[in-house]
Amino acid sequence: MRFRFCGDLDCPDWVLAEISTLSKMTSVKMKLLCAQVIKDILGSGLDYDKVYKLTSDAKFEMGDVKASIAALTFILTSAGKYSVDGDTLSNELQQLGLPKEHATSLTKSYSDSLDKLQIRLQEQSLRLSSLENVKWRVDYILSSSELKDINEPCVQIRLEMKNPDTLSSEPVAFTVSADKFRVLLNELKQADSMMDTLAS
Repeated sequence: MRFRFCGDLDCPDWVLAEISTLSKMTSVKMKLLCAQVIKDILGSGLDYDKVYKLTSDAKFEMGDVKASIAALTFILTSAGKYSVDGDTLSNELQQLGLPKEHATSLTKSYSDSLDKLQIRLQEQSLRLSSLENVKWRVDYILSSSELKDINEPCVQIRLEMKNPDTLSSEPVAFTVSADKFRVLLNELKQADSMMDTLAS
């Protein structure tokens, strides 16, 4: 079967396995656990003490707790990613074997936080490093220990790249021959020209 919250694909087997684990909790504790997972997805972190208290009645072992959190994270983020409405998500989870009360608790938490979830997912998607600075130097190599006469210029390039996750700059250094540098420069000019065309 295909499920909308899985992007119109089959539900992963490991999520199916955790549906029966989640069914062992009460629906009230399921809702509270969903609230903790949503807080974690939104960047506030997971309060493991609360999670262990919520799952203690169901006699979850450490592996069950981690797997349940992973399954809920997958369900909530995947549903948010594909903009699945609460009713559809509830029906699909019931088709997978989650009791109706549990599905209702999960989808209530999901629906209440859907806008925040989608904003968070947009912030985290397609984050690319950005170029902060470029330093370069041309060296003219006369000879080396391997070859007596080289007489060839090479370009030392150092790029400062801003990591989108840590917001810190990380250096990337490399050396290219004069011919490769000309190719690189030409391709950069073409890319710049294409960006100008797209912007206008």
